[in-house]
Amino acid sequence: MKVAVLGATGMVGRTFVGLLEGHPWFKVEKLVASERSAGKRYGELVEDAPEEFREIEVVSLGEFLKDPDVDLVFNALPASISREVEERLAEQIPVFTNARAHRYDDDVPILVPEVNPGHLKLIEVQREKRGWNGFIVTNPNCSTAVLTVSLAPLVEFGIKRVHVATMQAISGAGFSGLSALAIQDNVIPLISGEEWKIENESRKILGRLDGKGITPAPFEVSAIATRVPVLHGHTEAVFVELERGSVEEIRGAFGAFDPLKELDLPSYEKPLVYTDVPQPRLHRDRGRGLTVTVGRLEESGSAFKYVVTGHNLVRGAAGGSLLNAELARRLGYI
Repeated sequence: MKVAVLGATGMVGRTFVGLLEGHPWFKVEKLVASERSAGKRYGELVEDAPEEFREIEVVSLGEFLKDPDVDLVFNALPASISREVEERLAEQIPVFTNARAHRYDDDVPILVPEVNPGHLKLIEVQREKRGWNGFIVTNPNCSTAVLTVSLAPLVEFGIKRVHVATMQAISGAGFSGLSALAIQDNVIPLISGEEWKIENESRKILGRLDGKGITPAPFEVSAIATRVPVLHGHTEAVFVELERGSVEEIRGAFGAFDPLKELDLPSYEKPLVYTDVPQPRLHRDRGRGLTVTVGRLEESGSAFKYVVTGHNLVRGAAGGSLLNAELARRLGYI
């Protein structure tokens, strides 16, 4: 299938391009970036570009929209311009997006393939409602992606309440997100809009497909988000109140969680691995960045607590979106 990457020179776009190198199903035909990048070879703009893509001439968004001529689009554009672009493309082409512009639409899934694959059925609702031949599938906020992979095995124990404190890497803010003076020797206990996204996206992802929409999970999710001086890898301290379960049972559920294993997806990696002390520097690249590492599981009064870490640009962004597309293809939606 011929694919395009929108926002190909940004941090998430570069991650998309790297993950698509040598992909057996998806062949990159077009790399899309700003007007100032248009006409240049990708290798001129991105020094560590994969050899496979170095000679591709980057096109502007405006030029691309005149004649997309691809089978599939991966979007890493800013949310501020994504809504209109995604809707225009989705009239004919499947769009898998990292942007938040459509995450909260009733007929658009926020997909984490190992957690809520059934929500892909919203594609049928979307097509019927909007008259599209294509569709839009979003992936969640990066910290939400890491959190929900760790929560999915706990659903069987009856989740009653979740509290999470995040320690998020600076790459989550993009190339120009934070100055060195702001983050060095510091923890910034505010990421605008992040806590709302974690609280609401998690409940939609873990919710129930109900007719033509999603009924959010009934439990409370409460988050506090912080930025820390780590390059890549979001770490989260999670406190979860359950209806039942023991440390041994929960650890067993973490270890057994592997719902995509039999689907033979090209980018498949085991989604969750237990390690006593998860650390971003040691574990963010596990499973090519798609594996989430959980540990420090202990009983804490009426709740359980654990720490989880995952690569924000791979599991939390481009890699998650690539898995979404692979799952959609495997299940016959594209």
